[in-house]
Amino acid sequence: MEKLTEVISTVSSYITFPLLFVLLVSTGIIFSVYLGFPQVSKMGRGLKDTFGGLFKKKESDESSMSSFQALATAIAAQVGTGNVAGVATAIMMGGPGAIFWMWVSAFLGMGTIFAEAVLAQKYREKRDGEYVGGPAYYLSRGLSSMGKPGLGKFLAGFFSVAIIIALGFVGNLVQSNSISSAVNKATGLNPLMIGIIIAVCAALVFMGGMKRIASFAELVVPFMALLYIAGALVIMIMFRGHIIPALREIFVGAFNPAALGGGITGATVAAAMRFGVSRGLFSNEAGMGSTPHAHAVADVKHPVEQGLVAIVGVLIDTIVVCTATAMIVLVTKSNEAPGLAGALVTQNAFQVAFGPAGSVFLAVCLSFFAFTTIVGWYYFGETNIKYLFGRKGLLPYRFIVIVFIIIGSMLTREVDLVWLTADLFNGIMVFPNLIGLLFLASQVKKLLTGFNRGEPYVKRDAVVTEKETITIE
Repeated sequence: MEKLTEVISTVSSYITFPLLFVLLVSTGIIFSVYLGFPQVSKMGRGLKDTFGGLFKKKESDESSMSSFQALATAIAAQVGTGNVAGVATAIMMGGPGAIFWMWVSAFLGMGTIFAEAVLAQKYREKRDGEYVGGPAYYLSRGLSSMGKPGLGKFLAGFFSVAIIIALGFVGNLVQSNSISSAVNKATGLNPLMIGIIIAVCAALVFMGGMKRIASFAELVVPFMALLYIAGALVIMIMFRGHIIPALREIFVGAFNPAALGGGITGATVAAAMRFGVSRGLFSNEAGMGSTPHAHAVADVKHPVEQGLVAIVGVLIDTIVVCTATAMIVLVTKSNEAPGLAGALVTQNAFQVAFGPAGSVFLAVCLSFFAFTTIVGWYYFGETNIKYLFGRKGLLPYRFIVIVFIIIGSMLTREVDLVWLTADLFNGIMVFPNLIGLLFLASQVKKLLTGFNRGEPYVKRDAVVTEKETITIE
C-alpha cells in the first residue's frame, strides 16, 4: 500500500502542479478578458438575481430547480471540508500570503465558472421528464455543433467516467470519513454506527430525486454557511485587535514573506502563489466541471442569468467562507501552534476562542459541510450516470455510493491513499472540461453579447428518451 500511495502521489503531483495549475489559471484569465470581466461589470446583477427574490415564493416545475436551488446545490458541493482544512493547509504551507493569491484565483475562476454555467444551460437536455446537463452534455453536443462530434463524444465520456469515480465514489468515501472522524472525536460514537446513520440520511435524500435534493440544499446550505460564518465573526470580534495585523500578514506575505519574520520564515512568494491559487481553485471548483450540473437545471429565462448566479457561488465559497477560516486562524495565531496541520489548525482556533465547546462546534460545522458535499457530489455523479447508461444505471450507482459512504466512515489507516486517489481523478476530469470550454468560448461570448443588448433567448432544449434522441433546433 505504501508503494501504491507513493506512485499515486507522484502522478498526482505532476498533474496538479504545475500543469493543471497553469491551465486553470490561464483559462480563468482568457475567459475574464475575452468576456469583458463579467465578475466586475455584472456582479451587481448577479447578486440581485441570486438574492433579490429570495423571500418571494417562486416554484419551479418538476423538471427543474429554481435559480437559488441550483446555486444552493452547487454551493453544497463547493463548501466542504476543504474550506476548513484546505485553507489552513494553504497558510501552513505557503504562509498568510497564500490567502491573497486565493482571492486572485477566485476572481479569475469567476470567469471560468460563468462560461461553464452558461454552456450548461444552453446544452441541457430533458430526459424522462427531468432536465439534466453539465460538461458531458455541452462537450458532446457543443463540439458536435462545431463539426467535431468524435472529439466531443470522447471528451464527454472521459469526463463522465472520471467524475463518477472522483466525486460519486471516492470523493464521498473521504467525506463520510471526515464526518466520522469529527463526530467520533467529539462524542465517542462508534464509526460504523456513524457511517450507517450517514448512509441512511443520504439515501433518504438521494431516493427523492432532483426535487428533494434541491429542497434539501435550499434549506440546509444557507443555515450551514451562516452558522460557520457567525462563529467566525464572534472569534474576530473577540480578537478584533489582531485583525489589522492579520490583514498585513496576508498582503505583505503575498509579495515579501521574509519581511514578516517569525514563524513565517522560509515561506516564499512562489509557495504563497502555489498553495493560495490551488486552494482557491479546488475550493470553488471553477473549471473542474462539477457545479455546471446544478446550474444546468435552473429555471431561468436566459443562460447568462445563471452564469451570473454561478459567479456569486464563487464569491460565497472563497471570498466569504474561505476568508472566514483564514481570518480566525490568523487572529488566534493557530498557524503558529506546533504540531498541528489541516483541520486541527482551524479546530485549535475555535478551542482558543471557546474552549472545549469549540471542538464540538467545529465537529457540527464539519459534519454539515461534508454531508452537503456528499449530496452535491452524488447528484453530479448521477447526472453522468444518466448520460452514460440512462435511468437503468441509477439503482446500482446509488447502492455503490451508499457502500462507499459506510466504508469511508470506518477507514483509519488508508485515508492518505484515498485522498490522493480522489485528487488524481479530480485533476484528470478537469482536462476534458477545459479543452471543451476553450473550443466553445465564442458561443459564450455570443450569448453574453445578446444578453447585454436585451435580445430574447429562445430555448432549444434537447428531449431525450431511453430509446431515442430528438434534438430540437
